[in-house]
Amino acid sequence: MRHFCTLFDVNYLLKGVVMLRSLKRQCPEAVVHVLCMDDATRDLLDQLHLTDVRLLTLSQVEDAALLAVKPTRGIAEYCWTLSPCLPWYVLEHNPDVESITYLDADLAFFAPLDPLFDEIGSASITIIEHRFPPARKHLEVNGRFCVEWVGFRRDFEGMACLARWREQCIEWCFHRLEEDRMGDQKYLDQWPGKYRGLHILQHTGAGVAPWNYSQYRFGKDQGGSFTVDGAPLIFYHFHQFQLLFNGGFDRLSGAYRSMGPEPESVYAAYEAALTAVLKEVRALQA
Repeated sequence: MRHFCTLFDVNYLLKGVVMLRSLKRQCPEAVVHVLCMDDATRDLLDQLHLTDVRLLTLSQVEDAALLAVKPTRGIAEYCWTLSPCLPWYVLEHNPDVESITYLDADLAFFAPLDPLFDEIGSASITIIEHRFPPARKHLEVNGRFCVEWVGFRRDFEGMACLARWREQCIEWCFHRLEEDRMGDQKYLDQWPGKYRGLHILQHTGAGVAPWNYSQYRFGKDQGGSFTVDGAPLIFYHFHQFQLLFNGGFDRLSGAYRSMGPEPESVYAAYEAALTAVLKEVRALQA
């Protein structure tokens, strides 16, 4: 088994379901621990009967330290605060789990994850860079790494890193750049110089996103699967993607499009998947 965790509320439910199902297709051994940020999310996920998905509630994960800071955080800021708390909780309450990977809910997987885990090997900690192109390199001031895929092994370095990140996010996790902090992500900038067991994912097809797609060439292989610079597109981060009330989609901001058009076929596939889940959820609510 490969253990993952993620969190989302009802506003991210459709994205979360697409992520979970695409992950299971591309990683059949995946077990995902989902922190449901509200009752509606838990109820709908329960009705969808997703395979190897273990549902958690806030009341299970929240301790005194989290409850103390919760009133001081916005919704997004509190979700970021929980980013390290969730994998910590799973490891603390599941002694059989040897490693866990935190995933953002707005990812979608398009190819098997085996190349990523082959690359990671026995690393204690795994992170991934934003991979900004030169024209957007200035955005790195907010964080060199993206909290979209963060992995920890149950060993000394992995647990020490996760414990420290958890302490930092509980102490301070706000949507502003302040000294060497920005949300949950800028803390990761310190890790390469601190942990010898850390691995930075290098696979071209991992972590493709609106902020970096302009530097890649997209295509399809002979089997019809997406490629990026000739490598399999393993996962794409659909940051900013919104479903509109009129049934349409808002893919991303003009700031990203100014660097070049988004990969049309990748977005079309995501839209089709979201539309299918929306229809399924509406049927449950009828």
